[in-house]
Amino acid sequence: MSTIPALFRHLVDDAAMFPPGDLPLVEAVAAHRAHRKSDHADLVGPFVCTDDDLMKVAAEGARTGGGPLEVSVVIIGGAGGIEPAVRYGDRSADVVVKSVEVRLRDEDDLSRNALRVVRVCDDCLDEENAFVEIGLDGAWERALDVVADAGYAAKLRTGGLDASLFPNADQVAAFITACLDREVAFKCTAGLHNAVRHTAADTGFEHHGFLNVLLATRASLDGAAQDEMAALLENRDGEPLAAQARTLSEAQAVGTRKWFTSFGSCSIDEPRHDLTELGLLESK
Repeated sequence: MSTIPALFRHLVDDAAMFPPGDLPLVEAVAAHRAHRKSDHADLVGPFVCTDDDLMKVAAEGARTGGGPLEVSVVIIGGAGGIEPAVRYGDRSADVVVKSVEVRLRDEDDLSRNALRVVRVCDDCLDEENAFVEIGLDGAWERALDVVADAGYAAKLRTGGLDASLFPNADQVAAFITACLDREVAFKCTAGLHNAVRHTAADTGFEHHGFLNVLLATRASLDGAAQDEMAALLENRDGEPLAAQARTLSEAQAVGTRKWFTSFGSCSIDEPRHDLTELGLLESK
């Protein structure tokens, strides 16, 4: 039996090589291997790398031993980079490509760009999933319609190295609602490595909390309006949020995670520490 509750199982994708962590590849793979052998292994999702680094990650995975690495590949070269990454995963004994993550180019017609991405995915994906980062500008909901029609998932950027990359609570609530209305699963990326909403002491950026996002997703599934979801997303008090999380049944937790699948974090220890401090994970 896993010691990780269903609400948090495989919630944190290991993006240690990405900013602001920027862990060197060799150290990142070694740390991921260690996490996957630890008591908190079931908190951890796939290792996240770019398509440029995929071959090097595979080689390092082979060198360290322990079986093939499960990876989610961030495609940095547009739709044309999807098939080479997937085909490499098909051939490799050292990595298993679980998903690709593709950001739509900033064009006037996002839906046309989305259609180009999903057509490539249709041609080369089998067991793999695709997370399409559509952004929250322009006609993003039309692009989400394309992703929904194709049966793929969405990706929401919840932060970064600039304040402009942090969506506000109303925007996040609108995105979650739009995804659930279309039965589109989603993941989040950047700025979400702490459980509860807070202001970063070093930058002053307003960070969302992954526990807030989980509970807002659950609330939406239970029929909450967007303003109620936004209030949950803006809650900075961890204790009532943790108490609310404890009231969820196993079925409610599993149902929540069916749609909010994971988030990428450059740190595994920070989310784990926060959940432990809130009494939502066992202390080891």
